[in-house]
Amino acid sequence: MPGLALVRNSLIGAAHQIPSACAESYKPWSPIPTTVVGSPPALLLPYRVHGLDYVAGETKTDDYRRISPFNQVPVIDDDGFIIAETGAIVLYIAEKAGVLIPANLEGRARVTQWCCTALNNIEPTLLQIQVINGGGEKTTGAQRLPGLVERAREKFAVLEEQLSSRPYLAGEDFTVADIMMTTVLREIRKTDLLAPFLALKDYFDRCQARQTWQRTLKAYEVRMNAPEGAAH
Repeated sequence: MPGLALVRNSLIGAAHQIPSACAESYKPWSPIPTTVVGSPPALLLPYRVHGLDYVAGETKTDDYRRISPFNQVPVIDDDGFIIAETGAIVLYIAEKAGVLIPANLEGRARVTQWCCTALNNIEPTLLQIQVINGGGEKTTGAQRLPGLVERAREKFAVLEEQLSSRPYLAGEDFTVADIMMTTVLREIRKTDLLAPFLALKDYFDRCQARQTWQRTLKAYEVRMNAPEGAAH
C-alpha cells in the first residue's frame, strides 16, 4: 500500500479513510495509540487509520501476527515498511517528517532517552494505578495502591527537578518525547497526584493545551462516537 498507514485497533472496528498515498495505522481505544494517531496530522503527513475489532479477535489472527508479533497495537505500514511499538512508531514518524526531533545525533538521542523513560520507567507504575482506580485487581489492588502511589511520587520528584530548569524534557523545544510523557501522565489525570509537583503540573497542562493536542482528542472522540469531552 503506498504511503504511511497507521493501524488502529478499535472496539467498534471503525476506520477513517484518507483517499491519498498515506500511512495506515492499526490501533486500540487507549491513551498511547491516541498519541500515534495524533502524530501524522501534527507532522503534516497524510495517513489512514485501519480499524480492528478487538472484541471479535481481529488482533489475534495469523495475518495480524505477521505484522505485529505480539498481537498488539499500534502498528504502521509505510509503503511496505512495517513497524510496531508505540515509541518506535512515534520516533519514526518524527524522523520521517523532520520535525519534533532535533537534527543532530545528540539531540535525537536525548529525545529517545526521554521516550524510553516515559514508556519503561514512568508508565508501568501509572498504568497499575489507573487499573486499580478503575476497579481492576479487586483482590490485591487496595493493598498495592499505597505503594504504587509512593513509587509514582518518587518518579514525579525526579521529573519535577528536571523540568524546573527547562520548559520541556529534552530542552527548550517541544518534541515527541513530550508527546510520549504527556500521554503517559494522562493515565492518572483524574487524580491529584501531580498537584504537589508544580513544574511537572505546569508542564503537563501546557502540553495538553497545545492546539494540535486538543485537535487530536477531538478527532478521537468523533472517530469513536464518544461524547464530547470524553477523551479529556
